Amino acid sequence: QVQLVESGGGLVQPGGSLTLSCAVSGFTLDYDAIGWFRQAPGKEYEGVSCISGVDSSTYYADSAKGRFTISRDNAKNTVYLQMTSLFPEDTAVYYCNVPGPGARSWGQGTQVTVSS
Repeated sequence: QVQLVESGGGLVQPGGSLTLSCAVSGFTLDYDAIGWFRQAPGKEYEGVSCISGVDSSTYYADSAKGRFTISRDNAKNTVYLQMTSLFPEDTAVYYCNVPGPGARSWGQGTQVTVSS
């Protein structure tokens, strides 16, 4: 059974940092691209970052460039998102998933709240 379990969210002040984790079970990350997405209240899902399965090349949305870093540990079947210099606009529920038509069922996500 495929499971995507996100963790690491929380309340952080503007300018702070958080590292999110996504533990994957039911399939391996060795060959699949996987990404982080977020959904703010009242807004659509937004792709934040993605890392390829072949060569670990990365993609970042403009809003994440220079502040977020995606990485993967295939041995642990886990993908991470290091977030720095957080803004209140980064407040959202963050999810991981395979991008595109290979998407699995969404996990519960992890809430990130950036507020003073």
